[in-house]
Amino acid sequence: MNPSLLPSLAWFTHIARHRSFTRAAEEMGVSRAALSQNLKALEHQIGVKLLYRTTRDMSLTEAGQQLFDTLNSSLAQIEDAVQNLGDSAAEPSGLIRINTSRLAARTLVEPQLAEFYRRYPQIRLELILDDTLSNIIADGCDFGIRLGQSLADHVVAVPVSPELAMVVVGAPSYFEHYGVPQTPADLAQHNCINYRYASTGAIRAWDFNEPGKDGRHFTQSVAGNLILNDDQSMTRATLQGIGLSQHLDISIQQQLADGSLVQVLSDWKYSQAGFYLYTPSRQHMPSKVRALLDFLVEKRGAISAT
Repeated sequence: MNPSLLPSLAWFTHIARHRSFTRAAEEMGVSRAALSQNLKALEHQIGVKLLYRTTRDMSLTEAGQQLFDTLNSSLAQIEDAVQNLGDSAAEPSGLIRINTSRLAARTLVEPQLAEFYRRYPQIRLELILDDTLSNIIADGCDFGIRLGQSLADHVVAVPVSPELAMVVVGAPSYFEHYGVPQTPADLAQHNCINYRYASTGAIRAWDFNEPGKDGRHFTQSVAGNLILNDDQSMTRATLQGIGLSQHLDISIQQQLADGSLVQVLSDWKYSQAGFYLYTPSRQHMPSKVRALLDFLVEKRGAISAT
């Protein structure tokens, strides 16, 4: 192959990717006229028409589409290789945008920020707190953090917390007045604080597993005089002795440890997949993103589940 064709082939790929001379020229920092002349010269050298051009539109010929499909993936691999060479020699730096649920941010990311910045002072983080399952590509994020059960099969997901459990808790003062439920059926006689999903408006049913090694998972609706749509508000209400509530154990570790909340129905607790860091692909992962991923995986072992 004639090496002199390589720059023109790269320029053609940019034009085809944008389907616009103007946008390609702006990205490459050259004039539109120079880009157009370069493409004409390339078509003349290889003897094949690559683009159909009008004053209003532009499209690829069949040959142009075939060439673009081949060049686009090949150039991406070259760009990735060059990026990796630079990454290996330089300290990870730049902005990372993370779309995460509030609970994951509060329990997995925020407690580790000081240590992370000591290791990687050149990295900047932006946390986008969103309890819905966001399209991280459309939102311009590098990755997201969500519970494993909520993720689609096609995403690349790496666990960043242990397995979690849904636990029923109450304040000691509540149990002094109303007693301790022995089975989920007993909850019908207790004031239970309900959680309403902000995204759907539905009331969350409580999750349980029947006791035993192969216990069946089931859900149960509960009733009470308080409905909230925020996990921390539920915790604060439960601490006041208003009623019982069900939480992911990771969200109330401190309260369980200091005794301000007491877990009940332990034999019936429902275990589920923990939090995962997810991204559409492992390919072309910058060193800054890899650094944060490895850091969170490292810290996973330090998180104790109830």
